[in-house]
Amino acid sequence: MIVENVEKAAKLSLSRIDYSAELKGLSDQEKKVFVQRLEQNFAGLFTLYHQIYGAQYDFFYHLQQLVLVLASGYKSRSAALKKLDLERQKNPHWYLSEDMLGMACYVDLFAGDLKKLRQRIPYLKQLGITYLHLMPLYSSPEGDSDGGYAVSDYRKVDPKLGSTKDLKALAQELDKAGISLVLDFVFNHTSDEHEWAKLAKSGDEKYQQFYYMFNERHKVDAYEQHLREIFPQVRRGNFSCNEETQTWVWTTFNSFQWDLNYSNPEVFNAITDEMLYLANLGCGGLRLDALAFIWKELGTNCENQPKAHALIQAFNACLKISAPAVVFKSEAIVHPDEVNKYIAPEECQLSYNPLLMALLWNSLATRKTRLLTASMQKSFSIDPHCAWVNYVRCHDDIGWTFDDAVAGQLGINGHDHRYFLNQFYVDRFEGSFAKGVAFQENPSNGDCRVCGSLASLAGLEKALESGDEHAIQTAIDRILLLHSVILSIGGIPLLFSGDELGLLNDYSYEQDNSKAHDARWVNRIALTDQDIEAAQDSSTVSHRILQGISQMVQIRKSLPVFGVARTEILESGNQHVFVYKRINEHGDELLALVNFSEYAQSVNSQYLYQGEGKTYRDLLADNAEQKVNCWLNLEPYQVMWLKLE
Repeated sequence: MIVENVEKAAKLSLSRIDYSAELKGLSDQEKKVFVQRLEQNFAGLFTLYHQIYGAQYDFFYHLQQLVLVLASGYKSRSAALKKLDLERQKNPHWYLSEDMLGMACYVDLFAGDLKKLRQRIPYLKQLGITYLHLMPLYSSPEGDSDGGYAVSDYRKVDPKLGSTKDLKALAQELDKAGISLVLDFVFNHTSDEHEWAKLAKSGDEKYQQFYYMFNERHKVDAYEQHLREIFPQVRRGNFSCNEETQTWVWTTFNSFQWDLNYSNPEVFNAITDEMLYLANLGCGGLRLDALAFIWKELGTNCENQPKAHALIQAFNACLKISAPAVVFKSEAIVHPDEVNKYIAPEECQLSYNPLLMALLWNSLATRKTRLLTASMQKSFSIDPHCAWVNYVRCHDDIGWTFDDAVAGQLGINGHDHRYFLNQFYVDRFEGSFAKGVAFQENPSNGDCRVCGSLASLAGLEKALESGDEHAIQTAIDRILLLHSVILSIGGIPLLFSGDELGLLNDYSYEQDNSKAHDARWVNRIALTDQDIEAAQDSSTVSHRILQGISQMVQIRKSLPVFGVARTEILESGNQHVFVYKRINEHGDELLALVNFSEYAQSVNSQYLYQGEGKTYRDLLADNAEQKVNCWLNLEPYQVMWLKLE
């Protein structure tokens, strides 16, 4: 269909859909708002839905059902959230502000439960947090649940954490404190204990079509020959044989996580209903878990397929109609070129930056910034209406997802370099400062990923064991260096709970049968009242780390150049120093220099600017004046934030 015909078809289709019953009880103004949003966004939604499901004989029936879901979701939205929708529509790029600072945490590890988490809000405010991502808190299987990512019920909070009422109360308290709540949208799969999966196992044909279930092994093999293994230590392949149904079920991540079948429009509509339920709990953002895997296409690797993008854009359009205050955050831990394809105002407004994360650790290990600089020059620039979520560590492992082509241009063999990085960070390389744990080591090729707390990977655990004060200070310098980059390079900086205090690896998971096989638990660390209290004591290492991070946070929040501005990645002329510049529309300019070496380094200003004589003040050194017309000298692991006068 050409564009004109699509628009006509969309308009005609909408005119034939009666959704008035779903809006019954709303005020005339509320109805008007919904109708306006529906009419403004329906053509785009229709086009995407037709692209995905147009070949279905009952396409228009499913389209009608989707509109009813959207109307019902809007009706269920509270007055406060509808007010927030209007506010966010007036300020759609609120997430670009220099005031933004995120934190991710598990509810139980951070506070115990949802009620106790409300008592930690003053701590979050003191840190300057404006965005709180709570890791999966939904009902999930007992024992191993992949850290909560095997969802048994999107509408039920894990009883150990509290209730839905508690979650709504927390969302309201966070909003009063100026903190946006972010929740996980786990939409690639459900737990095999989800009601849909239970019905499928009971023989219900409708719900068997919600998943990929095959009776013949040859169909499985046809897909499998093009797929990679995500967790080879857990089990080989991407399918599991279900004894109850005597079928093969697609299970990309774990045998208890059943992949949803998005070629079925009923699945899209049902998941949209769950998405709007989550949005109506009071969150300002949804993290799209494993979004690269949501569309399966025989003969491909079933990752990053074109229809995966169409699906996400369709979900985005649904939010614009029913809950426009909510934005998407992409979690695509794939090739850098593929990561960037998910970032757009009509797809994911926010995206994790796994390339920056991995290459910060790479630069610490190698003391060289060539790969970091070249990679950021290629991949850092995104749509100015979107934002990176920059992080140093998360709940997961570190995978070395850099571009082999970029590495090759620098004379770096990607395979061999990844092997070195793995060896370095799991402490199998002589002279390594890190103390990490190997995760999912592939018995076929020796490949693995790395787990560990930020502090342990940065050398603090080893330094404390040795009692060497110089080694301790050097580890602290590395920790602050990493945070300096995510706080200043552009986007939303995201802390993982406990990193702000330098918490070390927790090896207790090895004694828990449900966790011992999953090394990621080594960096999922409980934050206690004692940890927070210790950070108030100026003699502690945690105090030194917290004070260093807090100083940078305060500076960030005080200057617009850390907010809406463009980033230029510069050549420094010194392979040990990473340099970038921030410039906003008002002419404010910030120059950041980061020394990744334990030795003093110098940078000649001719590599940074053509003109001479510009005067800067170093925001991290008591506003010391710097003339950028000569050599700039940096101490070991020193960072400079030079603000143009």
